[in-house]
This record gives sequence, structure tokens and C-alpha cells, in this order.
Amino acid sequence: MTNRNQGVIAIFIILAGLVILLGKLGVFAFIGHVFWPLLILLPGVLLQLVYFSRSASSYVLIPAGILTVYGILFFFCNIWGWSLMAYLWPLLLLGIAVGLYEYYMVSSSAISRNVGFAAVVLGALSIIFLFFSLLGASAFYLIALLLIGGGIWMLFSRTNSKRGW
Repeated sequence: MTNRNQGVIAIFIILAGLVILLGKLGVFAFIGHVFWPLLILLPGVLLQLVYFSRSASSYVLIPAGILTVYGILFFFCNIWGWSLMAYLWPLLLLGIAVGLYEYYMVSSSAISRNVGFAAVVLGALSIIFLFFSLLGASAFYLIALLLIGGGIWMLFSRTNSKRGW
């Protein structure tokens, strides 16, 4: 065995020992537990890079947008607790809306107009559901107060503009 081969084998043995030691200390379990959403986020970002490097068709933007939003959402929930999904579940719809909207923005096909409309509708629904989800039962009090305030404003603006009924 030459000195060069012996050095390569020694480095390989040291690296193998380090991997085993770090595995037994739980480093890989910690990394896997905390950073697993990157397995969803990175393919989404890579698909976008593949499209923008002109290596793929615009269809890859649909899963790219979905995976990117889901990866960010899961990373957020993984750090601050999965109980947040009780409130953030509408962002799952937003992921689909982002993917469809990205496709709509770059596509020139006839179907892209319908895709754009679907993306806007899903995005709006997602934001509305997120609003109600975050406010919970308080949302109904807010809506009631807004309706009362709007009615009073309409009543007084009408009486001031016409000086009577």
C-alpha cells in the first residue's frame, strides 16, 4: 500500500468514526427532527431554479410553489409547535394558489387564464379562512361591530346629505 492510499483510508476511517460518534450522541436525530422540512422546501426551490434556468417547462412551477410554501409552513410549525396548524391550516390552500399563480404568470397557454382565476380564488379563500382561523370566535364580534358601524355610517351619511328621509 502506498502512502497516498494509506492516507485516504485513514481519512475515511476517521470520518466513519465521526459519523458513528455523532450518530450515537444524537446529533443526526436532532438535525433530522428539526430540519426535515428542508426535504420539502429544497425540492420546491430547486424546481423553481430549474425553470428559471430554462431547463424545464412552466408546469414545474405548480409543484415548486406548493412545495416551497408547505416547506416554509412545516418548518415554522416544527420550530414553534404543531399546535399552530389548528390556526395555519388555510396556508395549505395558499400553497396550491401560489403554485397555480406562478404557472399563470409565466404561461402563455389558453388554459392559463382559468388557472389564474383559480389561483386568485384559492388565495382569497385561504386569506379569508386564515383571518377567521386566527380570530376564532372573536371574528364574529368583529364582523358584528363592523356591520353596526357600517349601518350607522350609512344612516348618518344619508341624513346629512339629504337632510331627512
